[in-house]
Amino acid sequence: MHATPPRKRLARRLTATTAVLAATAGVLSAATPAGADSARDLGHHKRTVDVQLLSFNDLHGNLEPPQGSSGTVTETQADGTKKAVPAGGVEYLASSLRSARKGHPYSVTAAAGDLIGASPLMTGLFHDEPTIEAMNKLGLDVTSVGNHEFDEGRAELTRMQKGGCHPKEGCFEKGRKFRGADFPYLAANVTDEKTGRPILKPYTVWKRNGVKIGFIGVTLEKTPGVVTAEGVKGLKFGDEVETINKYAKELERQGVKSIVALVHEGGQPASGSYNYDCDSPGPGDGISGAIVDIAKKVTPQVDALVTGHTHQAYACTIPDPSGTPRTVTSAASFGRLYTDTTLTYDRRTKDIVRTSVASPRAANHVVDRTQPKAADMTALINRWNKLAAPVANKPVGYISADINGRGSEAYEKPLGDVLADAQLEALAPADKGGAQIAFMNPGGIRSDLAHKASGSEGDGVVTYGEAFTVQPFTNMTATVDLTGAQVLALLQQQVSGANQAEPKILQVSRGLTYTLDLTKTGAARVDAASVKLNGTALDPAKTYRVAANEFLVGGGDNFPAFKEGKNKRIGASDLDAFTAYLTAHSSKTAPLAPPKADRITVVK
Repeated sequence: MHATPPRKRLARRLTATTAVLAATAGVLSAATPAGADSARDLGHHKRTVDVQLLSFNDLHGNLEPPQGSSGTVTETQADGTKKAVPAGGVEYLASSLRSARKGHPYSVTAAAGDLIGASPLMTGLFHDEPTIEAMNKLGLDVTSVGNHEFDEGRAELTRMQKGGCHPKEGCFEKGRKFRGADFPYLAANVTDEKTGRPILKPYTVWKRNGVKIGFIGVTLEKTPGVVTAEGVKGLKFGDEVETINKYAKELERQGVKSIVALVHEGGQPASGSYNYDCDSPGPGDGISGAIVDIAKKVTPQVDALVTGHTHQAYACTIPDPSGTPRTVTSAASFGRLYTDTTLTYDRRTKDIVRTSVASPRAANHVVDRTQPKAADMTALINRWNKLAAPVANKPVGYISADINGRGSEAYEKPLGDVLADAQLEALAPADKGGAQIAFMNPGGIRSDLAHKASGSEGDGVVTYGEAFTVQPFTNMTATVDLTGAQVLALLQQQVSGANQAEPKILQVSRGLTYTLDLTKTGAARVDAASVKLNGTALDPAKTYRVAANEFLVGGGDNFPAFKEGKNKRIGASDLDAFTAYLTAHSSKTAPLAPPKADRITVVK
């Protein structure tokens, strides 16, 4: 028996919904006196109708509530103080979205990429099939691809869309065949190098009772720099603005004048609070980063931008090229927030109403954990957890307190030090690579290690599942020869070149110390004289054995100095190195304590 193609399933779902709405409209019109302007009127005969756009981004398979700081959002209180609010978990996200949709006959749900990839073990172990299944139940209508949709390559992304069992591991549940996404994945700026054609649909049109809204989906043009080379092999990633503008014109030619761009690229608001006003003192003044330049250049034909990638929360208005305000939003990450945007659709012009003083209204809302859980999501999680339990629940170590890897604003993270030390220890033996220095990329640390976990294994116990959540990519490690001059260049590339605007500070292994002087600019922020290994100044002419995961060694995250490495030797996976380190350096009576994180001296 063949699975129904996703496009047809989507069409059936929308058709069925339209039929229900039409029937409902008939009942309401019969019950409402002639001429009455009832709040229950579906708006079929009004010139304008409010369309609710619900959106989120960067879920990364976090179906269960994320641990530690990854499971909270910062909320600024009336008195100016800040409060950490527990948030996230697909059981609560589903409840939030379903509650938000009530009373809104015109409601569409969209996402801006990275729904899968870098996922916790419960879904990552099964190549994110549970996440796609959850999104189907959630009622997601459309999403763009993100860079992490390419973690396992084009063929696997195609399987996520079309369905079918894993080509190597087969079906994960007896009698069940993965059916794929009921919603379209959009990849307008991702083309086949040979044919020049998009690998998935570039856009889709959402329709309801004569209302038409086009969605164009793109990911960041720089995706090849943040994904393994194998994951993007044979693909070309085009300019975001050029692509969006191209397909906006195509939609206009088809009579679709209301357009939303789903852009997996983002910005950095001036505050980490989800309720920060990034339009103070003026539109878009409180946000910086790549998305600002994109928003200012995307054609005015596009009425709103739903964004992601930076895992930040914002609901801003940034003027389009004509000077008209336009909403640019992001709902942080991991399902902790959702954005509710009101799009006022004019039936006569077939466009969204936007003026010089008003823009579609948007706000982020917390996916709080005090509300009831969605029962169908609970059942889904329990089902997949049962399959994952034999692997996930195995203890691999013990910790004495939380070891933060993401939450702190500090450049050096305690968990980053642990991971770098783990790779150094795994690759230090002469027959394993002879490593003297190890680096860990900050983006590869996907979670904190929480002392009090959500599971039942007991405080301080680190399970394999928790370790996997921290390092879900299972990258192989490698050791290469780099001269002292190349190591210095590597450190300087953290804060210069492509990383100058948004520094990527590598986590360093024990013995390596240096000063990061933020009062200076570019490469000068890392002074050669400050770099020492075991207390001895780095020798520019000397060769050192340097370890990292293969993503970094391949020049990922804009570190071209790594590509100059010689005598490469492949080691264990980063996850195996991490779990082995935890097992070797902790026990129930002597748990691992958080490192001091004193290897990088920061001058501000």
